[in-house]
Amino acid sequence: MTTDYTREFRKFINGQYLYTGVRLTAGVVIPAFVLYHFDLLSVCMALPLGALCVGLTDAPGPPHHRKNGLIASILINFVVAVITGYSREFPWLIGFEIIVFGLFFTLIGIYGNRISSIGLIALLVFIFNIDSHLEDHSIWNDALLFTAGGVWYALLSLLLYSLRPFRLIQQLMGECLIDTAAYLRIKAAFYRKKPDFNELNADLMRYQVLIQQHHADLREMLFKTRIIVNESTAKSRVLMMMFMDSIDLLERVMTSQQDYKELHREFDDNGILDKYAEMILALGDELYEIGLAVQSGFPSKPRVDISEMLTQTVDAFAELRRQHLAPDTIEGLIKLRQILYSIQDITERIKRLHSATTYDKKLARQYKQQRVDANEFITRSDLDPKLLLNNFSLKSASFRHAARVTVALLAGYIISLLFPLGHGYWILLTIITIVKPAYSISRRRNVQRLLGTLLGGVLGVVVLSFIKEPAVLFFFMILSMIISYSFLKLQYLVSSAAITIYVLLSFHFMSPSGYTAVLTDRVIDTIIGSAVAFIVSQFVWPSWEHEQVGNLMLDALKANRAYFDTVAAAFVVQQPDFTSLKTVRKDAFVALANMSDNLQRMLSEPKDKRPKLKHYHQFVATSHMLTSHIAALSYYAQRNASQYASADFQPLIHQIDLQFRQSVEVLQHNTSVEVLNLSAKLPITNKVQQLLETRRKELKAGNDDSIVSTRKILSDMKTITDQFELISTITVDQVRITQKIVA
Repeated sequence: MTTDYTREFRKFINGQYLYTGVRLTAGVVIPAFVLYHFDLLSVCMALPLGALCVGLTDAPGPPHHRKNGLIASILINFVVAVITGYSREFPWLIGFEIIVFGLFFTLIGIYGNRISSIGLIALLVFIFNIDSHLEDHSIWNDALLFTAGGVWYALLSLLLYSLRPFRLIQQLMGECLIDTAAYLRIKAAFYRKKPDFNELNADLMRYQVLIQQHHADLREMLFKTRIIVNESTAKSRVLMMMFMDSIDLLERVMTSQQDYKELHREFDDNGILDKYAEMILALGDELYEIGLAVQSGFPSKPRVDISEMLTQTVDAFAELRRQHLAPDTIEGLIKLRQILYSIQDITERIKRLHSATTYDKKLARQYKQQRVDANEFITRSDLDPKLLLNNFSLKSASFRHAARVTVALLAGYIISLLFPLGHGYWILLTIITIVKPAYSISRRRNVQRLLGTLLGGVLGVVVLSFIKEPAVLFFFMILSMIISYSFLKLQYLVSSAAITIYVLLSFHFMSPSGYTAVLTDRVIDTIIGSAVAFIVSQFVWPSWEHEQVGNLMLDALKANRAYFDTVAAAFVVQQPDFTSLKTVRKDAFVALANMSDNLQRMLSEPKDKRPKLKHYHQFVATSHMLTSHIAALSYYAQRNASQYASADFQPLIHQIDLQFRQSVEVLQHNTSVEVLNLSAKLPITNKVQQLLETRRKELKAGNDDSIVSTRKILSDMKTITDQFELISTITVDQVRITQKIVA
């Protein structure tokens, strides 16, 4: 896929990352500028530093969660600053505090990302306050300044929220739609000639992870925000509608899963697949534009007439069918027709999303009639102390991570004592920002931190060598701050480089002749910290991704089984329960994303830490196809299950459910089971085969459109049964794969 840099720039300008970067920069610079004006910055540096520390915990989320998180961070930072201030002159006491704080503030990450960031920032405050340069500072004065800075940032953040309460939701919603558009464009590539299936499937899994993370964040923000849940405004109701539509849209895109190799074998020479690809690409472009519009807050403007393109695509299929319809091409044309139905459905959904960007009150009233129970879609997380106590064991991956952080900080602190450097605490700052729970993330961060520091050092020296005007230097400092905070979660290498430039420029303002010494210290400290982080991540109770594989596979199997059972029940006797259907769909999508994310991280680990990677990769790939086919079956269940519901489906459903249970049995008990093969004599299979033979006889007799009922029933029943059979085939494959994994 080619990259449209203009649209990428628009996405960045209107997105959450730049907004966060500007907000953080304002929170730090405004008090720093006031203090600098009154010549108080050098003695009151703790105030802007306190604002920065609290600001780094201010992740998007429900407003009451953000407010509570900010208050907790302010109070914890105050206590840590006081304790550290009184113990900084006693290295043995600092060493003890590293053990206590390192374990506790890292381990509380088990309660979620927000609390994890509060703990990480508490460690940063601890590290800032062990600096020997602070020995002549008043401990209580610095602690109160830290607190004042935190309070200032909290007030600024809450004020900005009150002025634009939907801003963060719109930014995240837009990003979710943009990534869904990328997912749709990847699907289009499957219809091009000679597609690279392995690469495309890897891209699909990567975007699946991103989209599911967006959905999880949006659930938290939408269903736990009073102004949204209470539906007090048209805008809140439309945003909720957009979110529900975005999930339905992802499911509909997944339903287009096909045997693409067979499609290319049958239809590569007549151009219909290229026509489908162009249509799907156009839909992806329109969805991208909708995402950009949602981020900016303005109505979207269609780039092309997708209704006209759809008409052309329908006409192209009709012409192909007219020319090639024959007894031996029926099945292929049925597949093409079902793909076309999917394209038509996606087109209507995208047109609806275009309309939603106007936040019209009529749309808001429509959503009010489709209200869902928020409790079904959110996960409650209580701060249960037992959870913390239960994780105090080396069997816990969270505890091993906390132990690695603690050991690395102790090693870094001892090195800073043995080899006194100008800013030895920077070693600890490097360690705390590099060592992460996953080895692959730690390794990537290590490389990015080193390269970013070196690159930022070179660029900083260039700026200071050629620019002498203080106003221009101040502009570059502000710019580097915005870039550093904007790219902190987006691209850590860029963030590290910008932070280094910002540090050099800020020290230049305080001591114009001393920036070279600062640069030397920063490079040396970063190299030492990176070396310590690398050694500890590799050898101190490492946590490898393969240790989680079994549980993730079980979660995916159980979630897909629940999703299948809920959908399949509609084809026997029950009408689908849409609330239950959406809940089990969410669980299946989340389990698939977790497993895909685990696989991506595993690929960055040493080869000897990736046992049976080939089989695990096969399981993840088949799970992606399985979820896609169940999603397709779900669409037909909602559309016409009542019309075709029959007890003839029961044996096939029972067989598939048994195959799910077999895979679970293999993983849970390391047992071997007999792999079942799909029986060709199942009642529903025989019924469809009879319909197919009837249709072929009609065509041989010259009857095409004269007998519409047979054609319509065959098209629907063949498609539904094909989905069941594909699901059965994949579940059989998964039984075999799981047996290879546990062997």
